[in-house]
Amino acid sequence: MLVFGDRGYPIIIFPTSMGRYYQYKDFKLMDSISQYIDNGLVKAYCVDSIDEESLYNKKVHPSVRVHNHTIYDHFIHDEIVPRTMHETGHSKVAVAGCSFGGYHSANFAFRYPEKVGYLFSMSGSFNIKPQMDTYYDNQVYFNNPPDYLPALENPALYDIGIVLGVGEHDICLQANKQMSQILQKKGVNHWLDVRIGAVHDWPIWREMFPNYISQMKFEG
Repeated sequence: MLVFGDRGYPIIIFPTSMGRYYQYKDFKLMDSISQYIDNGLVKAYCVDSIDEESLYNKKVHPSVRVHNHTIYDHFIHDEIVPRTMHETGHSKVAVAGCSFGGYHSANFAFRYPEKVGYLFSMSGSFNIKPQMDTYYDNQVYFNNPPDYLPALENPALYDIGIVLGVGEHDICLQANKQMSQILQKKGVNHWLDVRIGAVHDWPIWREMFPNYISQMKFEG
């Protein structure tokens, strides 16, 4: 994990598919929000992923893939989130990510809405069924937002500041429209931000992220 800043609202940032904890530093996403870090408004935690051992691991049975993902989910919830709250004094975290990191951030926010104040998904893909090779069990259900979110009854969900950012020509455009429709049917306030002319790539994510951070309320 790389940590940027020494105080401010904690943001846990999940890498893209099979990405590593240093990815957002290497691709200059962290540079795009440096003013908020340098001014003590946010403290960013760039976590590692285990996608290669979990949802993208075609060498093991799908039940093992989703089980490994669940272990990762518990690690973030039980170890990373308490650390961020202890270090910053905040009672909630923001979660963010690009591409498959958008899935991780959305899934975490929807599973634990009482712990999350903001969700910034950029070009997210939310359906893990393609990684499951037709296998399905309760762990798949409870880690697949399009499945469990419509039936989710947790009032904390309505308190999250949710942004679904996506490009007009993004490969994940339809996935974001579908997620927006699910939230809309539940009456959950959110912003579906479709960027005109944009595709699924780093330049638009570097534009999106500081824009979304600028609209946070940094206290609390």
